[in-house]
Amino acid sequence: MRFPPAFLDEIRDRVPISAVIGTRVSWDRKKTNASRGDYWACCPFHGEKSPSFHCEDKKGRYHCFGCSVSGDHFKFLTELDGMSFPEAVEKIAEMAGVPMPVRDEAEERREKERASLTDVMEMATVFFQERLQGPEGAKARAYLRDRGLTPATQQSFRLGYAPDSRNALKEYLAAKGVPKADIEACGLVRHGDDIPVSYDWFRDRIMFPIPDSRGRIIAFGGRALAADALAKYMNSPDTELFHKGNVLYNFARARQALGKGAVAKGGTVIAVEGYMDVIALAQAGFENVVAPLGTALTENQLELLWRMAGEPVLCFDGDQAGLKAAWRAADLALPAIQPGRSARFALLPEGKDPDDLVKADGPEAFRAVLAEARPLADLLWMRETAGGVFDTPERRAELEKRLREITSCIRDESLRYHYSQEMRERVLSFFGSQRGARQGRQGGRPDGRPGERGRGSAPGGAFGRGATAVGRAAITESLGRSALVKRAGEGMSVREATIIVALVNHPALIDENFAHVEFLDLVNSDLRRLHAAILDAMAHDAADNRDAVIGTIERAGCGGIWERAVALIKRARQWPALETAALDDARDAFNQALHLQRSARTLHRELKQAQAALDADPSDENFRHLVEIQAQFNDVQATEALIEGFGVSSGRAGRV
Repeated sequence: MRFPPAFLDEIRDRVPISAVIGTRVSWDRKKTNASRGDYWACCPFHGEKSPSFHCEDKKGRYHCFGCSVSGDHFKFLTELDGMSFPEAVEKIAEMAGVPMPVRDEAEERREKERASLTDVMEMATVFFQERLQGPEGAKARAYLRDRGLTPATQQSFRLGYAPDSRNALKEYLAAKGVPKADIEACGLVRHGDDIPVSYDWFRDRIMFPIPDSRGRIIAFGGRALAADALAKYMNSPDTELFHKGNVLYNFARARQALGKGAVAKGGTVIAVEGYMDVIALAQAGFENVVAPLGTALTENQLELLWRMAGEPVLCFDGDQAGLKAAWRAADLALPAIQPGRSARFALLPEGKDPDDLVKADGPEAFRAVLAEARPLADLLWMRETAGGVFDTPERRAELEKRLREITSCIRDESLRYHYSQEMRERVLSFFGSQRGARQGRQGGRPDGRPGERGRGSAPGGAFGRGATAVGRAAITESLGRSALVKRAGEGMSVREATIIVALVNHPALIDENFAHVEFLDLVNSDLRRLHAAILDAMAHDAADNRDAVIGTIERAGCGGIWERAVALIKRARQWPALETAALDDARDAFNQALHLQRSARTLHRELKQAQAALDADPSDENFRHLVEIQAQFNDVQATEALIEGFGVSSGRAGRV
């Protein structure tokens, strides 16, 4: 079977090569730098005592400096394990969680057509390059010279010129035997039922070839030279080869530069706003720079950035439009951030873009901008508070509400918790300093002595210390009656038992939820022992079979605990966790129980921190935070009660 190159690229990008090779070698601890995706080991292809076998996740390649073997994911499996190429592809696709493509003759035919279209785009690139160097390109060469781009840089980026003609490119390609349909399919001419004779898409423009991730030209950007042109910059239309929301300009070169150590020059991959910024920065030594194609950053482009680096720097022009673009990018990134996957934001001086900056002040000025790049949390806080007046309880409450709504969209539960904590601490500090300033202006306490209010404390506020203490006692008593809080200190809960029993009876869930299973946070000590036995089975590759997992449990001396857990599940009528249930039902029950478990554990941690904060500073803000936790407890408890009513995941049905 012939696999589409796009499919092979996708599964290679999704699976670090170290994950493929790491199952067959032991990484050398001294030479390996896992945080940079740089791994060393003794070569599995020839016997050796010192580690000369090297693999890099960013390049997706391995090489042995002893025996000179090298290759990618597929070659490793075919040469070391003797797999056929289709078997190797199937293995990597399984690791990537991507279904194998069904053979589609029409798709294979389109793939061949796409290959021929890239040949046409290469011919067009050569045409534009030749015209730039010819007599008709004099004006374009003068423009590029005025912009400070050297001939070497122009050649490196394969810049060209589209003549001011309706037919120059079309006739050039036709003379080389390129069919009319291919010229149209590449988006090189304007055509259609309302256009009697097709004509060149780009005319009198400086041309920027746009490569794909493998360096093949798939589209063009054109910068108009005429002052009265309707659009200063224009891209190719979307075609079989090109969808502008899925492409970053200079992606292939930037990824290669990162692999060669360009991190030292810019810190990470840098996203700027336009072609000229990318090229000017590359000429100044910053090769790890990319740009979207004339539109706001898209989700797919953000994913491309994260493939190159865990924390890309998004750089925006120093004007109001640039700041708004930064805010849009922050909103786009926020739901998808994870531990090790975020973004920083570099804001240029007012009225400057990167090209202007390096031209006027040199590369060091841009390095200074990168050094001051702000984390995502800073940008969000700045947007919500800049120029705001929070002189009333209503306005302060409105700010807190907005921040809660913003952080609530983060899909990763752990990161959402930490962002909520971060914003809460900023609010406490911010409002505390504002109160201190207001009190200073009012001359301190009514008795004439200096005010003694610390950060966020409010002796004369709506609650005061006495009222806050009473309110805290009432809330603590209420939380003490909560079923969720009780479950933290009691015996085996049905919720936790559902998680463990479902995993053992349906081992496919272990593989599907590997990261969650590894870091399960369980309260009950007996269930923690079962969890440890599951981890032991995973470590010995015995977690793909129910009998093997139960065997590991029994060898660990936990057979009695397993029987009690199953008995509890049966009494609670939680049938989806039992062996006889269908996998889809077990998966639903497991996911619901896991979500409630993680929510409950997070709330317990927040409760302890809130109580400690209130003990240290009995302020209105800390009291309100405790009230918020009570509301969240009520929400989670109501959700669990609803689920229990349908017999999916109960924490009330019984305890053992």
